[in-house]
Amino acid sequence: MAAANHSPSSPYSCAKDSGPVIPTTSLVTFLERVQETAFQTYERSKFDHKDFIDLSLKFDLSTTVKAFDEISKTENGSVSTKDFEEFIGKWFKSAGEDLVYVEPMDFETEPYGFLPKVENPEVRAWALEVHGLWKKLSREVSSSVHDHPELHTLLPLPVPGMIPGSRFREVYYWDSYWVIRGLLASKMHETAKAIVTNLISLLDTYGYVLNGARAYYTNRSQPPLLSAMVYEIYNRTGDVDLVKKALPALLKEYQFWNSEIHTMIIHDAENCNHSLNRYYAMWNKPRPEASAIDKRFASKFLNVNEKQKFYRELASTAESGWDFSTRWMRNPSEFTSLSTTTILPVDLNAFMLRMELDIAFFAKIVGDDAIAEDFLTASHTRKKAFNSVFWNENMGQWVDYWLNYGAEPKEPQTWEAQNQNQNVFASNFVPLWIDLFNSDTPLVEKVTRSLQSSGLLCAAGIATSLTNSGHQWDFPNGWAPIQHMIVEGLWRSASTEARKVARDIAERWIRANHVAYKKTGTMHEKYNVEKCGEYGAGGIYRPQFLTAARN
Repeated sequence: MAAANHSPSSPYSCAKDSGPVIPTTSLVTFLERVQETAFQTYERSKFDHKDFIDLSLKFDLSTTVKAFDEISKTENGSVSTKDFEEFIGKWFKSAGEDLVYVEPMDFETEPYGFLPKVENPEVRAWALEVHGLWKKLSREVSSSVHDHPELHTLLPLPVPGMIPGSRFREVYYWDSYWVIRGLLASKMHETAKAIVTNLISLLDTYGYVLNGARAYYTNRSQPPLLSAMVYEIYNRTGDVDLVKKALPALLKEYQFWNSEIHTMIIHDAENCNHSLNRYYAMWNKPRPEASAIDKRFASKFLNVNEKQKFYRELASTAESGWDFSTRWMRNPSEFTSLSTTTILPVDLNAFMLRMELDIAFFAKIVGDDAIAEDFLTASHTRKKAFNSVFWNENMGQWVDYWLNYGAEPKEPQTWEAQNQNQNVFASNFVPLWIDLFNSDTPLVEKVTRSLQSSGLLCAAGIATSLTNSGHQWDFPNGWAPIQHMIVEGLWRSASTEARKVARDIAERWIRANHVAYKKTGTMHEKYNVEKCGEYGAGGIYRPQFLTAARN
């Protein structure tokens, strides 16, 4: 029975939101007002809330606020389209103007040794066109952001890097892992290192890597993959200096993720306590980048504490990277039942295990045997927790674990089988990505059979879930990070059957991407895995894509 079916019907009735809140800037607060006015002024279909929170001021904030207050408004807060657009044009620089194009330092049109195993001429030409996208995505923060940070929501970063593109005009945390994997395939090692440098600068400034490099993202992080980024670069380059630079930052990040708000203790059937991690944003207000929409959803709640609890769940779900999915909902048909902070996610804890193994590895490289031993011990302790808390023998999968309502982080909760969420999500198979699991051949073969019978494997790849909810992290959408982690985990195993399944999934996914590219000339952020060559849909923003740089 799924956890959603036995949970209390009203999770917010007794909830009091008393967690930490990281304050935002005065500029962000003002831009939320501008965003709300835009929401009232434009048709919903023509409105992208993020466009307005990313604007930069031409003049100081107080003068701009005064001019905004003088615009004639109706009772519902809207203004005429003409007046609004004139105001925006006069007082703001457009979103994206605070980033400057910069030629990638190590880009070559066809790098030596690029994808040597790709022999098909058509596929190779496609790969080279996608490789050419690096020239479109390379940016550095403008001098104005460094000199006048009060005029921008974009945060200053020390070196140039890569942005996702389209509406995402800033560096994002967990996206950067796959950006780096792509850069390494393109032999762009220095650009890959630059991305790590920027993320470490955020970590040094704020104590954690932000969701993204914007002032409105300072209240949360994202799936912690910085150690994995450093590992991949070191594995390709042998750069010991990078490891020495990164290790203190990674220790700081590990401490952040093991702070009280992000950890819960589970007491298992063998009388052992396991400290495991959850997502928990330091925010209880509408997300500034989606403020107008968040308020509409929260209007269902009459109580202030209920609203604050819901807002924290929204931000915590954004911290997960899976925004949004029925995976986080107590009631899959009701969006306002989001309850991400009361879930111990399988994939987050797999990433924490990866971090522990990586830190142990890096500590060995720099000669700190004490840290290496501590983190190796921590990794084995967490592996035991996976077996006790997340593993479901009947399903042959690791599953998320629901926490009891009102639980305090310092108070152990007794493990109960009914608290395992037995709904099938692609995240249930992410632990395969970790070598401590993919090195166990009998386990890999059991999980492979489970994946094959799960219903997630489709014509064009792995579906994110089995529920067609309209949310972008649900069926029938498939996302590249999920395909990659599961395929790579299966492929690293010693199981012939698992490797065969890995190759089959990879071929389906790449074929679907190629077919869509031939039809549209673009690479898409998500794909409909039911139909080869059809891109995905759903979510609160238009599906994003990038046009390849044709010669």
